[in-house]
Formats: sequence, structure tokens, C-alpha cells
Amino acid sequence: MNKKLWEKSVAFHGHECPGLAIGFKACEAAMEKMGIAFSKDEEIVCVTENDACGVDAIQVITGCTLGKGNLLYKGTGKMAFSFFSRSDGNSLRMIAKPFNDEMDRRQRQEYILNSPADEIFNFNKPNFNLPETARMFATVVCEHCGEGVPEHKIRMNDGKKVCLDCFKDYSRGW
Repeated sequence: MNKKLWEKSVAFHGHECPGLAIGFKACEAAMEKMGIAFSKDEEIVCVTENDACGVDAIQVITGCTLGKGNLLYKGTGKMAFSFFSRSDGNSLRMIAKPFNDEMDRRQRQEYILNSPADEIFNFNKPNFNLPETARMFATVVCEHCGEGVPEHKIRMNDGKKVCLDCFKDYSRGW
């Protein structure tokens, strides 16, 4: 275990916890199994299926961030991470195995940090393709609230261009 990276992750996250340890261990596994390193731009992409503590370790260790467009959120709620390497097309999805409920938080954290990755995660290929690189979009002003919105997030209501906050969806139950 790279204690310096763990300490950097803890400093960014604010405290130690089993969730942060999961993200830390996922990064270690991805780096080992895929040969990846810190992503300065979009060389590495991570699709996280959760918005929990472990995502902070993903950002610190891999350089995958929302701002660069190489950290994407797929809200299944699963403790799963898919990594993609743009340079060689390699990909890997890992999902945490269920844990023994008899461990307290500290024991679980130590178990995660000190166990082999194959004991913590199931590994396979992602069931979706590598997302495209981040794109730039023109800004459109919402005709209701006056706030700027990227064009791909604009909707139409009563003939007006509106943002998602102002959009009144119409649904009949399907």
C-alpha cells in the first residue's frame, strides 16, 4: 500500500473511512491491472456508479475529475468503477464484493486496505463503451430565468428555450 497516496486521499476527503478505502483500493487495482498512471488530461476515464466517499480517492490518485470530463457518474448506486485507457483501448470494471457485517468500521477499512484486490472486487469488462471526449457547447440563455445553459441541456416549453430547472415536463405515466 502506498501510504503517501493514502494520506493524500485522506487529506482531500477529510477523514479516513471504509468508503475512501474502497476507492483507494480500486485505484491500486486499476493501476496494477491496466498499467495506468495519473491522468493529466483525458488519457484515463473513470465511470463511477456511486457518489460515495471512494470517488474522492479516484480523483486524487487517478486525476479523473468532473471538471476535466474524465470522471463520469452513472447513478446505479453500485460500488462499481469502470476505468478506460484511451491510449490502448483497455478497460476494466470492478465491483465491490459484499462484506462481512461483523466487522466494525475500523476493521472493515483495514481489511479493505490490506487485502488483495481480488478478495475485495469482482473484475470484468464494462458493459458499455468508452465515453467520447469532453465537448464544448454554446451557451443559450434560458428565456424564463435568464441563466446561461449549455445548448445540449436546453428544452422547449411553450415555444421558449428553457433550462432544466425551468422545464415543465409532460408525462402521462410511461
